[in-house]
Amino acid sequence: MRLHFLELVWFSTYAELRAERSRSYLGLAWWLVEPALMMAAFWLVFDRILGTGGPGYLPFLLIGLVVWQWLKSSVVHAGQAIWQNLALIHQVRMPVLVFPFVHFLADVIKFGVVFVLLLAVLWLAGYPPNAAYLSLPLLLLCMALCAVGGGLLLAALMPLLPDLRFVVEQLLTVLMFLSGVVFALERVPAPYAEWLAWNPVLMLLDALRGVLLHGRWPDWMALLRVAASALALAAVGVVCVQRLAPRYPKIAV
Repeated sequence: MRLHFLELVWFSTYAELRAERSRSYLGLAWWLVEPALMMAAFWLVFDRILGTGGPGYLPFLLIGLVVWQWLKSSVVHAGQAIWQNLALIHQVRMPVLVFPFVHFLADVIKFGVVFVLLLAVLWLAGYPPNAAYLSLPLLLLCMALCAVGGGLLLAALMPLLPDLRFVVEQLLTVLMFLSGVVFALERVPAPYAEWLAWNPVLMLLDALRGVLLHGRWPDWMALLRVAASALALAAVGVVCVQRLAPRYPKIAV
């Protein structure tokens, strides 16, 4: 059964990527264009106009926007996956977990290509690979687990509450500004920094920038706590989808 599930996810992901390439002229390029446009806007506002960016702000900003694009897309796409496929669920009996995992895996593959390009850009900009790169798999795995957990929770609820898709877009915009995408945690006043430090995305972004820009190893204990929380969130998401799965075929489309 597990092998059948994995085969179904891999085959469906391949089909999804091919379909996306055929129906979109930009395709993967949009994953490069959108962060570049946002980077230019934030750099102009925070660095040129307000003067709060500081040295090295462009690579700092680029890392944050590329990673955030992946996390946001993963949560949104996985979160809408079951709701968008309710008609198919009515016709075919199959594990509903396939739908969010297909979208998540497709986004992981696209992010992998963009992340390699990001590393090349950083290298050309004077930030070569370093020994701390060995921590990248664990950092990216923690981020992936956060995205899986958030996406699965939304995927479980979206068929029952379709209007959530409007709320999620606004919440993700707010979360972006609370996750250190455009600012460094060390520049936040102490009382606020203590509260923001509870945000796992901010902690992971800060650790990733430390690795890529400064060759600094992450705080392993903090990373372990975030990993445990992300794994728990992903497990809760899986349980929620499985518990609500019998209700999806009964929802009118």
